[in-house]
Amino acid sequence: MRRTDLRGRTLSLAELKHAVPRTAQSTVTTAEAAVQGIIADVRGRGHVALAELALKFDGVAQDHPRVPAAALAQALDTLDPKVRAALEESIARAKAFAHAQKPANVDFQVAEGAVVSSHWIPVRRVGLYVPGGLAAYPSSVIMNVVPALAAGVQSVALASPPQKEFGGLPDLTVLAAAALLGVEEVYAMGGAQAIAAFAYGVAAGSSASGAGEAIEPVDVVTGPGNIFVATAKRLVKGVVGIDSEAGATEIAVLADESANPVYVAADLISQAEHDPNAGSVLVSTSVELADAVEREVVRQAALTTHRERVTTALNGPQSGIVLVDDVDQGVAVCNAYAAEHLEVVTENAAAVAARITNAGAIFVGDYSPVSLGDYCAGSNHVLPTSGTAAFSSGLNVTTFLRAVQLVNYNKAALEQVAGHVMTLSKAEGLPAHGDAVAVRFP
Repeated sequence: MRRTDLRGRTLSLAELKHAVPRTAQSTVTTAEAAVQGIIADVRGRGHVALAELALKFDGVAQDHPRVPAAALAQALDTLDPKVRAALEESIARAKAFAHAQKPANVDFQVAEGAVVSSHWIPVRRVGLYVPGGLAAYPSSVIMNVVPALAAGVQSVALASPPQKEFGGLPDLTVLAAAALLGVEEVYAMGGAQAIAAFAYGVAAGSSASGAGEAIEPVDVVTGPGNIFVATAKRLVKGVVGIDSEAGATEIAVLADESANPVYVAADLISQAEHDPNAGSVLVSTSVELADAVEREVVRQAALTTHRERVTTALNGPQSGIVLVDDVDQGVAVCNAYAAEHLEVVTENAAAVAARITNAGAIFVGDYSPVSLGDYCAGSNHVLPTSGTAAFSSGLNVTTFLRAVQLVNYNKAALEQVAGHVMTLSKAEGLPAHGDAVAVRFP
């Protein structure tokens, strides 16, 4: 892993952001150009474009992407009981946390007869994306669906890439997880084309056979994916809401000399396993620890199933080791990096974690690895990547809710502030605003 030595240097926030490992900008630019073309194609040619893209990217001949109800039922019926038990435990913990997150409505009496309220209302329809390129992600079904249902969304559609080995259906464990949660509208669609179909909708009768069923547009698109999925979400934002740019995964570990190098190496590898573009970054105050972690990474990576993918990710520009003078500088580096996942494995880890302001999720101490959050912590693993954790939140119940304000004044309450409204309307050069109040008190 490449090293960046920041010891003895005082850097501005801009300089820190430039110093930390990141995916090459050329990769991002290439992805954006490709995704713009895919979105335009799906918008223009509907099911025909979806079929061509399924054949091109997934090697699947497809007329319409809708997964039959029978396939969902069969996937659940044939699910390994141990996998079902694990999914059910993950669902139970995610549900408990999601319902605890749901914000309360507020009805506030500003003055006698003057009530202002903030009521949380779910969006009408959502499109949930579950990756399926290099691995199956039934866990992402849970992370998407559970908070949407907890928010009260009534129309839920889910997309996951078609797989040749399953006859053009998405991964069967993904289908089983969807069925377990009661999701009936599932599509075998992958990548940027799935995001485009959800954002803009697909008209009926636009398939090659002319009999394609319409895909209704959604209000919010959520879910993780590769750089193309994350780019597509960014490009359709404004047409629909999104959770965040949850692209190729990343982990940062802030560690001092007290950290266990075996644990740290395993956690770096666990995220590198996702994608050759995954980022694994160690920020450490200790050269000795960094050396020990690097030795462990080499040893463990040689034994792991996806060693080639892991090695590619760990040797890429998005991964590396950053050496810092002390924990204070380490905190500054981590806040500049704004990791999707940040592990804090230092002395007084909870106190150090409390100083982190930019991260999708923070994992505290030796026994809170990122893998726990991926499956069974109760937290959500759909998190902002590529530094967007500085301004974006991870997927949660409020992703699917809108805070709608209600204003309810009676005549006396309006009269109390009528003069102020008219004064301010004149000050802003908008006298008709004041007239709209004055007309009520002739």
